[in-house]
Amino acid sequence: MGLVSYPKGNSMGRDTVNQDARRRQILEISGGDRVRDPRLRIVPAVLMLLAVTVWSYWPIMVKLFEEWQTNDDYSAGQLVPLVAIFLVWHDRKALGSCLLRPSWLWGIVLLMLAQAARAYGLLFMFESAERYSLVLTVAGLVLLVVGWKVLHRVKWILLFLFLMIPFPGRIHNLISGPLQRMATMGSVFLLEAFGVRVSQQGNVVTLNGNTPLAVAEACSGLRMLTAFIIVAAFIACMVNRSRLQRAILLLSSIPVAVLCNIARISVTAVLMLLVNADVAQKFFHDFAGIVMMPAAVLLMFAEIWVMDRLVEPEPNSKHRRAVGFVNSGARPPVRSA
Repeated sequence: MGLVSYPKGNSMGRDTVNQDARRRQILEISGGDRVRDPRLRIVPAVLMLLAVTVWSYWPIMVKLFEEWQTNDDYSAGQLVPLVAIFLVWHDRKALGSCLLRPSWLWGIVLLMLAQAARAYGLLFMFESAERYSLVLTVAGLVLLVVGWKVLHRVKWILLFLFLMIPFPGRIHNLISGPLQRMATMGSVFLLEAFGVRVSQQGNVVTLNGNTPLAVAEACSGLRMLTAFIIVAAFIACMVNRSRLQRAILLLSSIPVAVLCNIARISVTAVLMLLVNADVAQKFFHDFAGIVMMPAAVLLMFAEIWVMDRLVEPEPNSKHRRAVGFVNSGARPPVRSA
């Protein structure tokens, strides 16, 4: 940096240099504070609260993990926390731009509500309430530490976390029975359409008068339904579509799961007729379980393609203004440099 000389008696130049130096020093100090301050200060608090939450909910988390391993209907739930972490990482730039303004009052209120749900589960032996309180606790911690802006940004990810929790017993029974009957009736209809002589008694189907096929509760398709809902929710979070299209995509996972399960049972019945029961059983449990998931994903992307063809995107505001000026015969305003 070169030296600047001013004539004697000219105090204005020296004052200007001193003001510039002070301004530069202030900017450097404030810039250093910006680098050190905002998000690094909350890291110790986040780690401490996370450790306390894991310690408090550890028995519930262990039982939940054991159910994922032993109950085939809800084994896909173990993917939900990993997918949620990926979604947060994928949205990290938008989350980094959110204003951090902790909401102590509402954060504490939500935490108290979560603990009330946990206490209800402990007192009345309702295990699902304890598990739901875990998700509510995570939401309360987000609100307590970083505030409403971040909570609003991650609200769909927090709702997605509820999919990792198995259905309560009553809801499971309400869903499993109708799914089993729909799978039986759908496979009967499809087999008769292909010329197979079928007779039905409850959930037992007799093929060509001498080959029985029982559609057990394990064949109801509940496992496929839970897996398809998780996959549809993940795709809905990732695709850049309107809320209506995302809701349609999520709801369509239910009929897609039912149709895929009917197709799996029907192919299994045909294999029992043409080959033998052992090959049909291996197909049902091994090959079909692997093939159905990619088929469902392809159906969902085909559904997105159809919705893109049916719904025209709205023109942006600049295009509308330009069309309005052309239709009115006026010239659009010219912005000066």
